[in-house]
Amino acid sequence: MRLLLDENLPKRLKLDFANHETFTVWDKGWNGKKNGELLRLMIADNFDVLLTFDKNLKFQQNLKKYSIPVLILNATDNSYLTLSKLIPKIKDALNMKLKIGPTEITE
Repeated sequence: MRLLLDENLPKRLKLDFANHETFTVWDKGWNGKKNGELLRLMIADNFDVLLTFDKNLKFQQNLKKYSIPVLILNATDNSYLTLSKLIPKIKDALNMKLKIGPTEITE
């Protein structure tokens, strides 16, 4: 599965998903792209899932019009230490049939 970590996530989080082909927005040179453009780039580059900390994304974009599942990580902050506690839940979600649009992963 091809995963993209949004620029609001710590880059080292990608090391926790070694069983997947995982990239950061920085790896792809897509930093600074608006959400709609980022989602279109992901589709064109055959990504399967976006992981983001942007809780407002589901209100800013009609995520169902894109063929990409989006995992929104909901935690008190976006530090690696905090988000690493969500890794088991993220992996569980990735092992299930993901629906198009947003899925919130909470502490």
